[in-house]
Amino acid sequence: MSVFDLVQPVTKESILESSLYFGLFFLFQFLGAKFFPSISGYGFPTPQKTRKDYELTGLQMFFVTQITYIVARILFGFSLEILIRNFWSFFTVVNVFSIGFSIFLYIKGKLNKSPKFENTSFLPDFLFEFWCGMELNPTLFGVDLKMFFYQPSLLGMHLFVISFAEYQHTRYGLSTQMILLQVFIWLYLFTHYIKEEFMLSTWDIIEEHFGFMLVWGDMIYVPFWYSVVGWFVADSTENYGMPYYLFVVLLHLFGHFIFRVSNWQKYVYKRYGKNSTFLGQKCVLLEDRLLISGFWGIGRHLNYSGEIITYLTFALTSRLTSFVPYILPFSLLILLSQRAWRDDQRCSSKYKELWQKYCKIATFKMIPGVY
Repeated sequence: MSVFDLVQPVTKESILESSLYFGLFFLFQFLGAKFFPSISGYGFPTPQKTRKDYELTGLQMFFVTQITYIVARILFGFSLEILIRNFWSFFTVVNVFSIGFSIFLYIKGKLNKSPKFENTSFLPDFLFEFWCGMELNPTLFGVDLKMFFYQPSLLGMHLFVISFAEYQHTRYGLSTQMILLQVFIWLYLFTHYIKEEFMLSTWDIIEEHFGFMLVWGDMIYVPFWYSVVGWFVADSTENYGMPYYLFVVLLHLFGHFIFRVSNWQKYVYKRYGKNSTFLGQKCVLLEDRLLISGFWGIGRHLNYSGEIITYLTFALTSRLTSFVPYILPFSLLILLSQRAWRDDQRCSSKYKELWQKYCKIATFKMIPGVY
């Protein structure tokens, strides 16, 4: 019997059970965002020249969610294997929720008479507004929804990954590859939450409206797809050998370091300007405008390179069991390569000759000598 054999068909009972668990999880995260002690985060100006500050509770909820699971497991025998058994039921419930919540956001935006923005697609206006969202920063009971939705998204993914470890531990004991997957995911989330404020300088928070595109991405794409490698590690007990494990660990640390540190460098510069310092070193600028210290003086989008390597190491914990875990890093390679190209076009138009000077310092986008 494999982990796939544990998955049960969708029934009325499984839908009701999954709805209950998902509702409690979502409510728990929302109440945490509303009432837990928070850390103030500096919001950046939007294209409309507006700015808002944020109250961030991600790090607290990261630890509280783990502690709650451990307590429920020890004291009440609660098992996350329900996520595996009811996988298709949870997938159905969360999809329905994502559509329903997006309709709510659309109606809310209409009632608030949110300003219309240019339809840049072939879609009718109402579908474009539903897809992209009516409001830039919708709130509910004082909680900023766009930032909040990262919580059930990332922590939902974390619980899915833990469920595979629980399954394997019960049947075989934990394999080295499962331990590596758990550590990699935990570090990925921890390094996200200890500097959660860096998200406030990203394109999604500053530029994107909040509609079905981001709701579905948060609630479906991240928790259900980012955890997909767990399905292919759950029954893997073969010893791949120390050289392979060492290679994967070193590659992960390399990519993860580039990914996080480059993003943190950019955030510090955006937040504090030309007199900012990072890791004890003053930021170096090209003609007081473009950051050329740290990774930004080496390549123009090394943050993307590090992110792809990080996701690749998640897949490598399954070795070559299946090609499916490698779809995530491969799809991100395509997506982020195209985004790097668009960023270069936008920056070339904005900075003109200065951008050409910068390209002579940071001579590649993502991969030295290739792209």
